[in-house]
Amino acid sequence: MAGRTPYGNPVPVSDLATQILDPVLRKRAGISIGLVQSWEEIAGPRLAGHSRPEKIQWPRRMHEDDPFEPATLVIACEGMAALHLQHETGEIINRVNGFLGFNAIGRIRIVQKPVLSEKARPKPAPRPLTSVEKAKLSDTVGKIEDDGLRASLERLGATILGERKRPG
Repeated sequence: MAGRTPYGNPVPVSDLATQILDPVLRKRAGISIGLVQSWEEIAGPRLAGHSRPEKIQWPRRMHEDDPFEPATLVIACEGMAALHLQHETGEIINRVNGFLGFNAIGRIRIVQKPVLSEKARPKPAPRPLTSVEKAKLSDTVGKIEDDGLRASLERLGATILGERKRPG
């Protein structure tokens, strides 16, 4: 449910989530939710689909008088995106610094790992069944009286057989 302001106007849930998550991300990863949300604009659509900012690592300062040193932006990315990301490092540093409003980032460290969750990954379509496989599947589920159950089991069988290699 959305929250309400004192004036009775509804507040989007995304705004409430941002207010909750932003301080946690700042404390744990040194990164703002705004940077994560704007990653596609910063990195470009080609890289944003295969990468995401993980955290900002600030160098330790031993004393208050130590000079400011820029941080390292840790970016998680998949496979070949790492090579593309490496070639565009300078441009991404400039864009992130422009987004943050000061020269906060001096380096980028690339960490290769899966970025998309398993749910977001498209599953390959099963191969079409041969006529022999279709006939065998129809014989197997043909004696089931309930039409809905028979159709469901036939779809399940087609999916299972379609994921296997072709017989032969």
